Amino acid sequence: MSPRSAASEATGGRLRPPARGPRAGLLRRHPLARFLLRRTLTAALLALGVTLVTFVLTNLVPGDPAAANLGQRAIGDPAIVAQFRHQHGLDKPLPVQYATYLGNLFHGDLGESQQSHQPVLTDLGTAVPATLELAGAAIVVSLVVGVAFGVVAALRRDRFTDQLLRVVSLLGVSVPTFWLALLAFYLFFYKFGIAPGSGRIAPEFAPPPDVTGLYTVDAALAGQWPVFWSAVGHLMLPALVLTAYTVGLLTRFTRSAVLEVLGQDYVRAARAKGLPGRTVLFHYVLRAALVPVITVAGLAFGALLSGTVLVESIFAWPGLGAYAYRSATTLDLPAVMGVGLVVGIVYLTVNLAVDVLYGLIDPRVRVQ
Repeated sequence: MSPRSAASEATGGRLRPPARGPRAGLLRRHPLARFLLRRTLTAALLALGVTLVTFVLTNLVPGDPAAANLGQRAIGDPAIVAQFRHQHGLDKPLPVQYATYLGNLFHGDLGESQQSHQPVLTDLGTAVPATLELAGAAIVVSLVVGVAFGVVAALRRDRFTDQLLRVVSLLGVSVPTFWLALLAFYLFFYKFGIAPGSGRIAPEFAPPPDVTGLYTVDAALAGQWPVFWSAVGHLMLPALVLTAYTVGLLTRFTRSAVLEVLGQDYVRAARAKGLPGRTVLFHYVLRAALVPVITVAGLAFGALLSGTVLVESIFAWPGLGAYAYRSATTLDLPAVMGVGLVVGIVYLTVNLAVDVLYGLIDPRVRVQ
């Protein structure tokens, strides 16, 4: 008798599957958990790759960090230059520098900025929430306005409303953001005095207690309503400038997606059954059309978080873009590495969130 037959006879004619641990059973029963675990491990490897690419590209830039950070008199003293290079580990071979950086990174240490002389993690703790507040406000407004414009343009196809919204969206994606920021700052602040000046709050107010780093949220949590309204006022103009491009982009993608879904058989069948137009729009058309729109919105949000340097410079917004610009112009290697890591993590997180939202919005999407 073969071992397989003996095992079958011992178990009453039924072969039992091999015993597995509770974690394996959980992953087998919940495909989403398996998917999240796999994506998290992949994201960790990609983040490691981001650090390597950023390190290599940063060191390929022609220039000497000592010359960029030291003064004219100090750069002429070899002893001071040697001390600077030794203090920041620049006198070691590049593989040793990268290995040291990874070792410190695994302990939560991103190094010390050569400009501010503070831990890079501390600098990013101030810059990232400022950009997150600006980009978050811009993407929320863009989603509401862009999706609404796209749906209206699709439903009014080839009519005057559609033509007008297409022209508006084309202007939004065509006008340079920095030029629009300069024009808005000149008109609404300097010329008419409608909008407040630069910065995150008015000079007469102190920043609210630091809880999230978002001035609007922290001021509301602390009950400091004058500070809250000042933060909202300073946030509106740069957020609307960033919204112009994203609204145009989302309007065009939403219009195309809705037009494609409107021609599907199940939409015609829903209308033939006599369902109300609002039900067909929200439950059949918009839900399926949002899948490509979410993809574009995720990429746009990542671009807002990492590419707001010109708008932040014009409005003196102390965010990630301004910090990255200062770090790059002074060859502040630890700060540049920190910014690159943050931007990489942002895109990885946004892509993961977009993939999860696919399954929540469209029932046809399943995690295999």
